[in-house]
Amino acid sequence: MNETLIGLLPFVAMFAIMWFLLIRPAQKRQKATKTMQSDLKRGDAVITIGGIHGTIDAVDDTTIYLKVSESTTLQFDRQAIGRVNQ
Repeated sequence: MNETLIGLLPFVAMFAIMWFLLIRPAQKRQKATKTMQSDLKRGDAVITIGGIHGTIDAVDDTTIYLKVSESTTLQFDRQAIGRVNQ
């Protein structure tokens, strides 16, 4: 029985290392992105995941209207917003 537990110890250690180096940071980034996207409001300067810079003109439940010039407003899904410019 002890030999079996000792034999499994390297696999458990590898899983723990993978968890703390890969999975956990990815979950934190995903949570931060989701929080940022849910906190978007009118007037925020943002950059989409495609690289389009603009200012939020209107916010809907699932849609963001982004003003990219004086006469151009584009419609995006919330998930298309990559980051908020500070």
